[in-house]
Amino acid sequence: MVKIYTKTGDSGTTSLFGGKRLPKDDLRVEAYGTVDELNSLLGVIIADLNYSSSASREVSLIKNSPQGRIINKLLRIQKELFVLGTDLASPNNLKIKGPRVKKPFITKLEQEIDSWDKNLPKLRNFILPGGSKIGSQLHFARSIARRAERSITSLSQKEKINRNAQVYINRLSDWLFVLARYMNKLENQKESIWKGRG
Repeated sequence: MVKIYTKTGDSGTTSLFGGKRLPKDDLRVEAYGTVDELNSLLGVIIADLNYSSSASREVSLIKNSPQGRIINKLLRIQKELFVLGTDLASPNNLKIKGPRVKKPFITKLEQEIDSWDKNLPKLRNFILPGGSKIGSQLHFARSIARRAERSITSLSQKEKINRNAQVYINRLSDWLFVLARYMNKLENQKESIWKGRG
């Protein structure tokens, strides 16, 4: 059985796909590490959705409920974030090709954003992050996605990366923002408006 600890990272380095070693504070490691952090938070959100759904209705109805459909979408995003992490951990000149973020990932996010957004009140002001527990967690996830995007942008200025990776994380932060609003609407939570005045 392979051990969890290898001791190869004890000196503060880690290896990319292909074997190249980098310091653990390298921009590339920071980028895919932040993506991993986002993925972990999505796991918490899925767990809370599963708990709140099963506590309030028959298990057989959960799959077809709005919450059940959102759980499935979040599970898909978790898998896509693994692809994004692999993409970021695989330099573009690597001969061994791992999975890469592709345009259909982005198109799907845009379709879902449009589908939710048409059922929401038009935004005329900034809104404060919050609402229901799930809505608040999704706003938190959105802020982590923005941090991941900043790291990926910094990396892209240093070396060539897959352009789709950068577009995907930008669109995902929009997706999480709209989903937070949508979940708050489903849970009858009124949005708190910020108008920029006292």
